[in-house]
Amino acid sequence: MKPITISELLKQNINLHDVEVKGWVRTFRANRFIALNDGSSLQNIQCVVDFENTDENTLKRITTGAAVHIKGELTESLGKGQTVEIQVKSITILGDSDPETYPIQPKKHSFEFLRENAHLRTRTNTFSAVMRLRSALSFAIHQYFNNNGFFYVHTPIITGSDAEGAGEMFRVSSLDAKNPPLTEDGAIDYSKDFFGKETNLTVSGQLEAETYAMSLGKVYTFGPTFRAENSNTSRHLSEFWMIEPEVAFMDLAGNMDLAEDFMKFVIGYVLEHNFEDLEFLDARLQDEDKKKPQAERSEMTLIEKLRFVVDNNFKRVSYTEAIDILRNSKPNKKKKFKYIIDEWGADLQSEHERFLVEKHFKCPVILFDYPANIKAFYMRLNEDGKTVRAMDILFPGIGEIVGGAQREERLDVLKQKMAVLGIDEEELWWYLDLRKYGSAVHSGFGLGFERLVMFATGMSNIRDVIPFPRTPQNAEF
Repeated sequence: MKPITISELLKQNINLHDVEVKGWVRTFRANRFIALNDGSSLQNIQCVVDFENTDENTLKRITTGAAVHIKGELTESLGKGQTVEIQVKSITILGDSDPETYPIQPKKHSFEFLRENAHLRTRTNTFSAVMRLRSALSFAIHQYFNNNGFFYVHTPIITGSDAEGAGEMFRVSSLDAKNPPLTEDGAIDYSKDFFGKETNLTVSGQLEAETYAMSLGKVYTFGPTFRAENSNTSRHLSEFWMIEPEVAFMDLAGNMDLAEDFMKFVIGYVLEHNFEDLEFLDARLQDEDKKKPQAERSEMTLIEKLRFVVDNNFKRVSYTEAIDILRNSKPNKKKKFKYIIDEWGADLQSEHERFLVEKHFKCPVILFDYPANIKAFYMRLNEDGKTVRAMDILFPGIGEIVGGAQREERLDVLKQKMAVLGIDEEELWWYLDLRKYGSAVHSGFGLGFERLVMFATGMSNIRDVIPFPRTPQNAEF
């Protein structure tokens, strides 16, 4: 007999038949009823033990967290809360769990406590739901790009360039930390290092993806990226995943079309395939909301937010128009914004982005044509000389979720921008080569995967949507 997952089992017609399941005990009550879960579903299946004819030592070993193998008969349940249950014929304890020390007891735990037990936190309903959704979103991303003729490129994790110009990178070195080789002027001599130069963990695969777009046409990366930013906030990680498509012969308008279509597809996918998990997380959020003051409660439920994205066309608004709207808005005039908008060129904050989405336009918004001085060097300069063909997608409850641009394809303009910012041409000689040999209009965008998972699950802390969070002073597990 082949073991079956609980998810599959609960979809069966209630025909009496022998079944075999393996999973972890959530609860065992009255020496008779096991709530068994195998991670395939939110739902437990009730397994009814004939305790009078079961070995006493076996009964003692059926504790919360124990792994068991059960054979029995699937029957219609007479109890409340489930349609079927298993009448146990045999039970084998595969792995014991000490009830005195097992951390994930059947009670409510704080998220802080569960982060300290990240190796076990997916034994809870909340985290199993979040991680199933993370998996589904990951699959949907690959499916979307595969369906649309993109090629998947694995860009390097170790790099000698800084795509963002941020300078906050993790150094990769094999030099002796206590006694590194030095140059004549006393600096560390990286020519003696493993790669013969100073190298770091990547902050983005975009620049390398551009090289492949300029030969394969449509490509995307989906891999880990790293920031050595000392930020202990609910929105920052030191290691996270990025999705970065790059497309040749596509301008800013095409980039906005692609990003909107992509976001609707992946969110639509989980609405269709993971609705049970979404309903659970939605109910959890609504319970949390009830404890907050009325002014702090969400105007939309989790599922309403997701449908808001899928069902609405994204409004496209220039940065200049958005600044005018914000400058003349009531929250700005009455100084309700934390950051008051008083001049063109300001970098928008989350409160401004959310106002545009939730209050003013009441739909997802794509802002475009940002001031050049607040955007990266590789974004195409507009004819006005002061804005670039950048675009950000803004969602309810979160603000910016996608950032992208048409890339600067003109060699002379790109060189000028790099010179102004002090970016060494020798370090990016290969990137400049793309503008020498068959340069063409091309565009792309970046999406922080964990930001997407936060939006889709309603989780408020980014550390709760990645299996093992890496943050300042924390590299446990």
